[in-house]
Amino acid sequence: MSTAAVNDVLRARGLTRQVIPLAIVPVRDDMRLAGVAFTIKGAKSLRLDGEMEERAAMLEEISDHSICVWDTSGDDESAQWGEVMTMAAQRKGCRGAVVDGGVRDTERISALDFPVFARYRTSNGMLGRFRLTGWQIDVRLGEVTISSGDVIVGDLDGVIVVPRALAEETLIASEEIEDAEIGIKQMITSGVEPREVVKRGGYF
Repeated sequence: MSTAAVNDVLRARGLTRQVIPLAIVPVRDDMRLAGVAFTIKGAKSLRLDGEMEERAAMLEEISDHSICVWDTSGDDESAQWGEVMTMAAQRKGCRGAVVDGGVRDTERISALDFPVFARYRTSNGMLGRFRLTGWQIDVRLGEVTISSGDVIVGDLDGVIVVPRALAEETLIASEEIEDAEIGIKQMITSGVEPREVVKRGGYF
Protein backbone atom coordinates (compact mmCIF):
# COMPACT_ATOMS: atom_id res chain seq x y z
CA MET A 1 0.00 0.00 0.00
CA SER A 2 1.11 3.57 -0.61
CA THR A 3 1.80 5.72 2.43
CA ALA A 4 -0.80 8.17 1.08
CA ALA A 5 -3.58 5.55 1.27
CA VAL A 6 -2.47 4.43 4.72
CA ASN A 7 -2.34 8.05 5.87
CA ASP A 8 -5.90 8.69 4.66
CA VAL A 9 -7.17 5.67 6.57
CA LEU A 10 -5.47 6.71 9.81
CA ARG A 11 -6.65 10.32 9.43
CA ALA A 12 -10.24 9.10 9.17
CA ARG A 13 -9.70 7.38 12.53
CA GLY A 14 -8.41 10.57 14.13
CA LEU A 15 -4.74 9.59 13.96
CA THR A 16 -3.14 12.62 12.30
CA ARG A 17 0.38 12.43 13.79
CA GLN A 18 1.69 9.11 12.48
CA VAL A 19 4.28 10.38 9.97
CA ILE A 20 7.88 10.42 11.15
CA PRO A 21 10.08 13.51 10.51
CA LEU A 22 10.01 14.52 6.86
CA ALA A 23 13.80 14.87 6.72
CA ILE A 24 14.07 11.05 6.91
CA VAL A 25 14.11 9.96 3.27
CA PRO A 26 15.06 6.86 1.25
CA VAL A 27 18.67 6.63 0.14
CA ARG A 28 17.34 5.72 -3.32
CA ASP A 29 14.06 7.07 -4.67
CA ASP A 30 12.60 3.70 -5.67
CA MET A 31 12.99 2.17 -2.21
CA ARG A 32 9.82 1.03 -0.44
CA LEU A 33 9.43 -0.85 2.82
CA ALA A 34 6.76 -2.48 4.95
CA GLY A 35 7.22 -4.58 8.05
CA VAL A 36 7.06 -4.79 11.81
CA ALA A 37 9.02 -2.36 13.96
CA PHE A 38 12.15 -3.61 15.71
CA THR A 39 12.93 -0.55 17.81
CA ILE A 40 16.44 0.62 18.72
CA LYS A 41 17.48 3.49 21.00
CA GLY A 42 20.89 5.14 21.36
CA ALA A 43 22.68 8.40 22.03
CA LYS A 44 26.01 10.15 21.62
CA SER A 45 28.73 8.54 23.73
CA LEU A 46 32.52 8.34 23.85
CA ARG A 47 32.51 5.00 25.70
CA LEU A 48 34.09 2.09 23.87
CA ASP A 49 33.88 -0.78 26.38
CA GLY A 50 31.53 -3.54 25.29
CA GLU A 51 30.10 -1.51 22.42
CA MET A 52 30.62 -4.13 19.72
CA GLU A 53 29.24 -6.88 21.95
CA GLU A 54 26.09 -4.83 22.55
CA ARG A 55 25.71 -4.19 18.85
CA ALA A 56 26.11 -7.91 18.08
CA ALA A 57 23.52 -8.84 20.74
CA MET A 58 21.03 -6.42 19.19
CA LEU A 59 21.59 -7.80 15.69
CA GLU A 60 21.04 -11.36 16.89
CA GLU A 61 17.57 -10.43 18.20
CA ILE A 62 16.31 -8.97 14.91
CA SER A 63 13.32 -10.99 13.75
CA ASP A 64 11.89 -11.99 10.39
CA HIS A 65 9.79 -9.35 8.54
CA SER A 66 11.14 -6.57 10.79
CA ILE A 67 12.04 -2.96 10.08
CA CYS A 68 14.84 -1.60 12.28
CA VAL A 69 13.69 1.79 13.63
CA TRP A 70 16.41 3.93 15.21
CA ASP A 71 15.77 6.67 17.76
CA THR A 72 19.17 8.38 17.97
CA SER A 73 18.31 11.05 20.56
CA GLY A 74 18.97 13.70 17.92
CA ASP A 75 22.44 12.54 16.90
CA ASP A 76 23.85 14.66 14.08
CA GLU A 77 27.27 13.09 13.64
CA SER A 78 27.30 9.30 13.27
CA ALA A 79 26.09 6.69 10.81
CA GLN A 80 23.96 4.21 12.72
CA TRP A 81 23.57 2.00 9.65
CA GLY A 82 26.04 0.69 7.07
CA GLU A 83 26.82 -2.16 4.70
CA VAL A 84 27.95 -4.79 7.22
CA MET A 85 24.96 -4.16 9.49
CA THR A 86 22.73 -4.45 6.43
CA MET A 87 24.19 -7.84 5.58
CA ALA A 88 23.73 -9.10 9.16
CA ALA A 89 20.15 -7.81 9.31
CA GLN A 90 19.26 -9.36 5.95
CA ARG A 91 20.42 -12.74 7.26
CA LYS A 92 17.82 -12.39 10.02
CA GLY A 93 15.00 -11.66 7.57
CA CYS A 94 14.95 -7.91 8.18
CA ARG A 95 13.11 -5.90 5.49
CA GLY A 96 14.65 -2.46 5.94
CA ALA A 97 15.82 0.28 8.28
CA VAL A 98 14.48 3.69 9.30
CA VAL A 99 17.15 5.81 10.95
CA ASP A 100 16.59 9.20 12.58
CA GLY A 101 20.28 9.72 12.02
CA GLY A 102 22.92 8.67 9.53
CA VAL A 103 23.79 6.02 7.01
CA ARG A 104 27.10 5.19 5.35
CA ASP A 105 28.24 2.78 2.62
CA THR A 106 25.27 4.14 0.71
CA GLU A 107 26.29 2.83 -2.71
CA ARG A 108 26.92 -0.66 -1.40
CA ILE A 109 23.63 -0.73 0.52
CA SER A 110 21.85 0.25 -2.68
CA ALA A 111 23.54 -2.64 -4.47
CA LEU A 112 22.17 -5.00 -1.80
CA ASP A 113 18.65 -3.75 -2.66
CA PHE A 114 17.90 -3.17 1.01
CA PRO A 115 15.62 -0.18 1.71
CA VAL A 116 17.08 2.36 4.13
CA PHE A 117 15.52 5.68 5.10
CA ALA A 118 17.80 8.11 6.94
CA ARG A 119 18.22 11.79 7.81
CA TYR A 120 21.76 12.23 6.48
CA ARG A 121 24.79 10.46 5.02
CA THR A 122 28.26 10.44 6.56
CA SER A 123 31.40 8.34 6.63
CA ASN A 124 31.48 8.57 10.47
CA GLY A 125 30.96 5.20 12.13
CA MET A 126 29.33 4.89 15.56
CA LEU A 127 32.36 3.62 17.47
CA GLY A 128 33.52 6.24 19.95
CA ARG A 129 30.75 8.63 18.91
CA PHE A 130 27.45 6.87 19.61
CA ARG A 131 26.22 3.74 21.36
CA LEU A 132 23.08 1.74 21.94
CA THR A 133 21.07 2.24 25.12
CA GLY A 134 18.35 -0.33 24.44
CA TRP A 135 16.20 -2.11 21.90
CA GLN A 136 12.66 -3.45 21.63
CA ILE A 137 11.47 -0.55 23.80
CA ASP A 138 9.21 2.38 22.96
CA VAL A 139 11.06 5.02 20.91
CA ARG A 140 10.13 8.41 19.57
CA LEU A 141 10.84 9.87 16.13
CA GLY A 142 9.58 13.42 15.92
CA GLU A 143 6.02 13.44 17.29
CA VAL A 144 5.50 9.71 16.78
CA THR A 145 5.93 7.13 19.53
CA ILE A 146 6.75 3.73 18.05
CA SER A 147 6.36 0.46 19.91
CA SER A 148 7.94 -2.84 19.02
CA GLY A 149 5.48 -4.61 16.71
CA ASP A 150 3.91 -1.51 15.17
CA VAL A 151 3.70 -1.64 11.38
CA ILE A 152 6.05 0.60 9.39
CA VAL A 153 5.31 1.59 5.80
CA GLY A 154 7.66 3.73 3.70
CA ASP A 155 7.95 5.04 0.15
CA LEU A 156 9.09 8.19 -1.63
CA ASP A 157 6.44 10.20 0.27
CA GLY A 158 7.98 9.27 3.64
CA VAL A 159 7.39 6.80 6.46
CA ILE A 160 4.17 6.25 8.41
CA VAL A 161 3.55 4.22 11.57
CA VAL A 162 0.44 2.06 11.98
CA PRO A 163 -0.37 0.97 15.56
CA ARG A 164 -0.24 -2.82 15.66
CA ALA A 165 -3.84 -3.11 16.89
CA LEU A 166 -5.06 -1.30 13.75
CA ALA A 167 -2.83 -3.08 11.23
CA GLU A 168 -5.35 -5.47 9.67
CA GLU A 169 -8.22 -3.01 9.34
CA THR A 170 -5.83 -0.35 8.01
CA LEU A 171 -4.60 -2.72 5.31
CA ILE A 172 -8.14 -3.60 4.23
CA ALA A 173 -9.28 0.03 4.15
CA SER A 174 -6.13 1.10 2.28
CA GLU A 175 -6.80 -1.53 -0.39
CA GLU A 176 -10.34 -0.18 -0.75
CA ILE A 177 -9.00 3.35 -1.23
CA GLU A 178 -6.54 2.27 -3.91
CA ASP A 179 -9.25 0.29 -5.71
CA ALA A 180 -11.60 3.30 -5.61
CA GLU A 181 -8.92 5.57 -7.03
CA ILE A 182 -8.74 3.44 -10.17
CA GLY A 183 -12.31 4.53 -10.99
CA ILE A 184 -11.61 8.15 -10.08
CA LYS A 185 -8.61 8.27 -12.41
CA GLN A 186 -10.67 6.72 -15.19
CA MET A 187 -13.31 9.45 -14.79
CA ILE A 188 -10.65 12.16 -14.99
CA THR A 189 -8.92 10.72 -18.05
CA SER A 190 -12.29 10.31 -19.80
CA GLY A 191 -12.99 14.03 -19.37
CA VAL A 192 -15.46 14.10 -16.47
CA GLU A 193 -15.44 17.58 -14.89
CA PRO A 194 -14.06 17.82 -11.34
CA ARG A 195 -17.38 18.76 -9.71
CA GLU A 196 -19.05 15.82 -11.44
CA VAL A 197 -16.29 13.54 -10.19
CA VAL A 198 -17.06 14.69 -6.64
CA LYS A 199 -20.81 14.18 -7.19
CA ARG A 200 -20.05 10.59 -8.20
CA GLY A 201 -18.17 10.01 -4.97
CA GLY A 202 -14.70 10.88 -6.17
CA TYR A 203 -12.18 13.20 -4.56
CA PHE A 204 -8.99 15.10 -5.28
